[in-house]
Amino acid sequence: MVTGGLVNTCLLGALALLCIDTAHADVNPCTTTGMSPVDYQQALCMSLFFYEAQRSGYLPANKHVSWRNDSGLDDGSDVGYDLVGGYYDAGNYVKFGFPMAFTVTMLSWGLLEFPDGYSEMDKTRIALDTIKWATDYFFKCHTSSYELWGQVGNGNVDNSSWGRPETMTMERPAYKIDESNPGTELAAETAAALAAASIVYMKTDSIYATWMMDLAKVLYDFADNFRGHYDMSIPDAKDWYPSTSGYGDELVWAGLWLYRATEDASYLTRARGHWDEFSLQSSEAQLFYWDDKMAGVYALFWLLDGSQDYLDHLTTYLDYLKNTALYTPEGLVFLDESGTTRHAANAAFISLLAAKYGVDTSLNNQWGQAQMDQLLGANSRYNMSFVVGFGDNYPQRPHHRSSSCPDPPEDCDYGWAYTQSGPNPHTLYGALVSGPSLLGEYEDDRTNRKYNDVACDFNAAFSGCLAALIELS
Repeated sequence: MVTGGLVNTCLLGALALLCIDTAHADVNPCTTTGMSPVDYQQALCMSLFFYEAQRSGYLPANKHVSWRNDSGLDDGSDVGYDLVGGYYDAGNYVKFGFPMAFTVTMLSWGLLEFPDGYSEMDKTRIALDTIKWATDYFFKCHTSSYELWGQVGNGNVDNSSWGRPETMTMERPAYKIDESNPGTELAAETAAALAAASIVYMKTDSIYATWMMDLAKVLYDFADNFRGHYDMSIPDAKDWYPSTSGYGDELVWAGLWLYRATEDASYLTRARGHWDEFSLQSSEAQLFYWDDKMAGVYALFWLLDGSQDYLDHLTTYLDYLKNTALYTPEGLVFLDESGTTRHAANAAFISLLAAKYGVDTSLNNQWGQAQMDQLLGANSRYNMSFVVGFGDNYPQRPHHRSSSCPDPPEDCDYGWAYTQSGPNPHTLYGALVSGPSLLGEYEDDRTNRKYNDVACDFNAAFSGCLAALIELS
């Protein structure tokens, strides 16, 4: 249909039932739904769409991000393996396996707990495709029983350049963990991701789900039997994703996810053993993110085991969020300056999950929704959402290389990105930016990662929260 000179096409691929303007494809791919006062359905669609912009490797013929094309096609060639695929971590082009695995775990958990929220407008298939883009890559990264490639690209080399992923020329070394150079956090989190993904895939592709479950078992044994900090074996990761909480939480986390996926009680027994071995009963969680899984461990342990001890830890964490944690003047919980919005969304996920299972249901639903609404625009100081493209006022200059580059043949380098003050030439729809400082300060500046960084893990629990709020509405 031609209207006003524009051609509109409804595509039925990974983003089903979305009408895309093919004459100018860099438009919001997710139409408003009429949901009020906050359109959580549109926000969820956009959050999942963000991951398409982060894809590395060979892109499908029905790709929906017009300014992205195949990239990273030689990944792994330096070590003789095909490590093409997966996700670029953030505004850069490194593939960091540790946070990528956590992203998959949380996307899977949200889909598992809030399936009705995803089923609206057929988002279940979108979420499964988003997960599979990473899990397919994880299979490539596992090249022998106790060998896992955990990173492609050098963070310092990568961050010294600015440009399109399709034309990058910097070296992209691959880094691994193995028996001689173990990485418990990485192997355990990848095991957790595959176990969680296997659960959500079991109904639609039981063969693929079984493959994931089998690999999760191997990687969990690798993590447990050959212990060591992954950032000692992959030193470059220490500058970007260091393990500061140790690996006890990842071992418990992986054991619990394997128990949930297999219903084999031996995994629950092993998880209890890790809990005792690392004295995690004395832990007091404040953050929940790729490095520190304890708040998630409390919730998952209680769901699977039912012990009052784990519930007490969970309620203590939820009480901390409401009564002890710091807040911005607007009322956004401020847990850490590195990704303010990410930490708020992750905490909201645990709160909404607890509410689902009867823990102070009304209070935890209200708190989780209030935090999410802050991220989506319910803040009087700026009256803007912190999600690119969502609402009438949103960040236009995220710290993100590919969206900041104009179309070829125009050059794109640090000089371009850091001297032109206009919006990014392409809109990174759905990306959750880092957000405000404790004092509520925020600048829409692509050169300032403190405010405008984006990353795959930022949108993971955030997506699950949106699904939960769709169910509640």
